[in-house]
Amino acid sequence: MEKNEIKNELNNELKKKHLLLELFLSTLYISSFTFGGGFVIVTFMKRKFVDELHWIDEQEMLDLVALAQSSPGAIAVNAAILVGWQVCGFAGMLTAVLGTILPPMIILSVISLFYAAFASNVYVALVLKGMQAGVAAVILDVTCSLGGSVLKEKSVFSIIIMAAAFAATFFFNVNVIYIILTAGLLGAGKAVWIYRKGKSA
Repeated sequence: MEKNEIKNELNNELKKKHLLLELFLSTLYISSFTFGGGFVIVTFMKRKFVDELHWIDEQEMLDLVALAQSSPGAIAVNAAILVGWQVCGFAGMLTAVLGTILPPMIILSVISLFYAAFASNVYVALVLKGMQAGVAAVILDVTCSLGGSVLKEKSVFSIIIMAAAFAATFFFNVNVIYIILTAGLLGAGKAVWIYRKGKSA
């Protein structure tokens, strides 16, 4: 009996190490080829962890993105913290963050050494211009994908909030912090209303 328990513990330990290694390599790969800001890394994370590995579902990904966006700090690191924690607890969180911050830290360290040459180089400027168009397409892709998930819920309340948030930022240039706080308060209000309704019924 003890031998079986030890064997199971060893197997679980090996599975956890394998999971952490895969998590590290995945976040390292995603971060290495992500250009254009935090929402681009969210796109790659969704494809890797939701569509390919099935470690989290679309609803969880939506929740994690909302939390990452509404928390202080870089959205890429925030998303890595939340995904890592969801996949493998505290060890997963540390692993995901390490995999996410290593590539930009190394690349920016190299670029900072040759900043003058990079800044004045015409070809580098043209490459960055081309990247901007690609980044816009990737952000549009994740917006349509995650927005589609909200529409699938067929919740009039969620659709109205999404449309109002878009209008507020696109047409009226309302600060994103106010939009997130307002949406959060409305969501909390709905949750309280549902709870009280269920209690009275």
